Amino acid sequence: MKNVLGHELGALLRLAGPLVSAQLAHALMIFTDTLMMAMLGPQQLAGGALGATCYFIFSIFCTGVVAAVGSLVAIRHGAGDPEGVTRLTQNGLWLAVALAVASALCLNALGPLLPHLGQDPAAASQAMAFLHPLSLALPGYLCFMVLRGFTSAIGHPGPVMTISVIGTAANFVINYALIKGWFGLPDLGLGGIGMTTALVSSGMALALALYIKLAPTYRPYPLRAGLGRPQRGEMRALLRLGLPIGGTYAAEQGLFTFATLCMGALGSVQLAAHQIAMQTVALAFIVPQGLSYAVTFRVGLHYGAERLHLSRLSGHLGMALGAVLMLMFALLFWFLPEWIIGLFLDRHDPAFAEIVTLAVSLLAIAAWFELFDGLQSIAMGAIRGLNDGRTTLLIGLAGYWCVGAPLAWLLAFPLGWGASGVWWGLAAGLAVTASGLVLGFQWKTARLQRPCTVGGEACLP
Repeated sequence: MKNVLGHELGALLRLAGPLVSAQLAHALMIFTDTLMMAMLGPQQLAGGALGATCYFIFSIFCTGVVAAVGSLVAIRHGAGDPEGVTRLTQNGLWLAVALAVASALCLNALGPLLPHLGQDPAAASQAMAFLHPLSLALPGYLCFMVLRGFTSAIGHPGPVMTISVIGTAANFVINYALIKGWFGLPDLGLGGIGMTTALVSSGMALALALYIKLAPTYRPYPLRAGLGRPQRGEMRALLRLGLPIGGTYAAEQGLFTFATLCMGALGSVQLAAHQIAMQTVALAFIVPQGLSYAVTFRVGLHYGAERLHLSRLSGHLGMALGAVLMLMFALLFWFLPEWIIGLFLDRHDPAFAEIVTLAVSLLAIAAWFELFDGLQSIAMGAIRGLNDGRTTLLIGLAGYWCVGAPLAWLLAFPLGWGASGVWWGLAAGLAVTASGLVLGFQWKTARLQRPCTVGGEACLP
């Protein structure tokens, strides 16, 4: 048992390390874009933030849908079916392109709508200047996510990490060169930042595709052969799993967007403190998010090979590891909140005194819900590894929108708790969701392991 436990933990960590690094690189790319917007000026920063928010709404859903590729590839890989792995990845690329085109058309049509949604016309104009080229990033980004899921699910996440780090560095250098006019390059403003992101995303997808084509490891998976047209069966399987995952991602993001709107209604101090605390929580969340993908692939691998006891073990190990890591972040939030806030602003400046005080109290609440935030992400990944997206969607909707959002509003406004009430509502929603998903994984694996009989023969339900 000790050997099995050690082997599984080692395999999980070997997968998780590169995937967490890739998530961190992606977060740094977003941070780089924000930094460059700020260098252009306050008006460009406001317009760029509006455009980035619109882009993120579409990209988070699409990312969830194509996440089904990695889950199903892991299952087929565990079943020893390289042809099935190849077909799923090929159809995942078709799905990525279709989602990218549809989303890009929607994003480019937002121009006339934004002023009618209460946005400042000048900010809306700047947002569209950013969105027009940025929408071209979606095909490359989503195809990269498909190939990332494929190579990670068959146990080779290293190229993903390397290309992600190089892409992040290239994004910074090209953006900075455009803004500073290096080598005679023109200053393209927000459009230049969007164009750079599109070029880098496409370059990352092409680099990973080229690596997969040339490396001997991938010879059993001829992705170019038969790529000419999508296949109905594989596409149906991807959508059956992917649409609920995308819906779950959107529901979770919607909860945090709702919290931001509540903070904006409370005042500018509350909103500023919320943004600082939320950025801190988002950085900590990179760890369980990357670990969640690793858990999905390990659970799916064992599920496809009908090693259900190892699927259960891998899920439990991932949750335990995530809990330990998130408790470490919780201690950091609890004991060093002012140091963390000092990374964002001058905490000794009297002008920021109210923001610092409130942000410290919000990080104290975050210390309580960090455990649940990590657990819900990893348990969600474990359930996805069992080819089940509907359970995560139903539990997520119940936790986020039947508990989290209503309680955040109730505590903040009718009960007068203000900003702390919003965050306690978030904590309750995440706690309910995490508990439901952990219990859901327990129930799902127990049900799959329970013997049944069909025609007198043992089977799995």
